[in-house]
Amino acid sequence: MTKMVDYPSGAIIPERDIGQRPVLEALHLGIDFGGLTAVDDFNLILGKTEIAGLIGPNGAGKTTVFNLLTKVYQPTRGTILLDGQDTSKMTTVDANRAGIARTFQNIRLFNNLSVEDNVKVAMGKDFSYTTFGGILRLPAYYRQEEKAHEKAVELLKIFDMQDLAETAAGNLPYGAQRKLEIVRAMATKPKLLLLDEPAAGMNPVETEELMNNIRKIRDQFNIAVMLIEHDMKLVMGICEGIAVLNYGRIIAKGTPEQIRSNPAVIEAYLGTNEEV
Repeated sequence: MTKMVDYPSGAIIPERDIGQRPVLEALHLGIDFGGLTAVDDFNLILGKTEIAGLIGPNGAGKTTVFNLLTKVYQPTRGTILLDGQDTSKMTTVDANRAGIARTFQNIRLFNNLSVEDNVKVAMGKDFSYTTFGGILRLPAYYRQEEKAHEKAVELLKIFDMQDLAETAAGNLPYGAQRKLEIVRAMATKPKLLLLDEPAAGMNPVETEELMNNIRKIRDQFNIAVMLIEHDMKLVMGICEGIAVLNYGRIIAKGTPEQIRSNPAVIEAYLGTNEEV
């Protein structure tokens, strides 16, 4: 079991991450839409290799937080540090290049492209050649294409999807499409991977496999993962630290054991202890 230890500002991080700068520091983050405050005074620190959960009722602001972290929205107030770097002037593309990747509640694949090409699309910053070289199929073009192919297959092996490399993404079963989104996000070489309801639509066997593969991703690539999820078996089984959001504000932070027994969380979201 992971030991979580105190960190300044009331945070907790995995003991193994002590001595390393947190991958994410969200400080007093907030956003207003007109006269409506969607997120307010959001504070969260994630260890370098932490698997964290962000949970709460529908409409609590969880996806809005992800949109803030990935710069889809610019915050009204507060600071976001990614691996110590201030993201205040970053665009979504800048944030991705700096090391933050995500998946979405609604799957966003290129359905007409193959599984492999969906992954290779995300490798643009690592593989490039001139238009002239591509048209003439010069040796540099083939070298980079081969490297991209090898990298894509390596990533697809995480979910045992290498044999589906030539399949059109739109022809995959729903659960496999979910997995492909994660693989594509990993192709950008993130330091922090954000998963928005990754287990949605998965059966129990697929969910168990997903848990194992999230741990595998964390260990193999030495990155942090934060997920929004309503499947409490998944959240409690894999997350080391959990933050609970309600009406745009964090009402509790702690280990799964602390969250499971927190009266405010039970009232706002989890229900009775027997339901967790």
